[in-house]
Amino acid sequence: MIKSESTLFISDLHLDESQPAITQQFLQLLGEIRPPVVHALYILGDLFETWIGDDVGIPQHRKIIDAMKAASVRGVPIYFLCGNRDFLIGRQFLHETGCQLLQDESRLSIHGQQILLMHGDTLCTHDLAYMKARKILRNPVLRALFLCLPAGIRKKIAAFLRKKSRQHTSMTANEIMDVTEEEVLRILKKHNASLIVHGHTHRPGFHPERIVLGAWHDYPNMLVWDENGEKKLTALNSNELSIT
Repeated sequence: MIKSESTLFISDLHLDESQPAITQQFLQLLGEIRPPVVHALYILGDLFETWIGDDVGIPQHRKIIDAMKAASVRGVPIYFLCGNRDFLIGRQFLHETGCQLLQDESRLSIHGQQILLMHGDTLCTHDLAYMKARKILRNPVLRALFLCLPAGIRKKIAAFLRKKSRQHTSMTANEIMDVTEEEVLRILKKHNASLIVHGHTHRPGFHPERIVLGAWHDYPNMLVWDENGEKKLTALNSNELSIT
């Protein structure tokens, strides 16, 4: 049971029409959270499998957009940090959901501890092919040009990039796609923080300097950080998750 005031962290839901059960779990979570039990909800990237622009994504995911707005109106702040799948989310999405946008490497003070919120992909510095592709795709000029294309062409490009991503993942060693300890320590020192909370790697767990959130295609889950400072990675189908 979540009875004391808690802050919730989720990542890597990869919401898509092909996975309605995951969408339903997220909608259920949004419907249950309310103050004062839930202090805030932080979404640390890859909420959607793909996002090719607000003009396409908002109508496609209208139920999700409305449910996020309803939670915000009830008084639960929702903070959103873009991932590698949904970095094209824009102002209209933020306006219609009531979310507050966070930049990658956002520092947060929680229960007296300075933590850093990240999606996590930039910590994987040994994956040189991904880091190169990321730099290209995040180029502001290319992003603007992409959003000017007809929706049909954008969908085809996104499908091609997803295919290439799956191929890269299947052909790359796991240790290359995971974070590097050197980068973790560098980022913590840069921001004078003691802990990173991130997703992206789909390897949930607790480490000395970081907490990794799990992907929802494995099982819907979240980090619950309560007012006493206790941190717990919990599955949404657990009895512990009844929010009262």
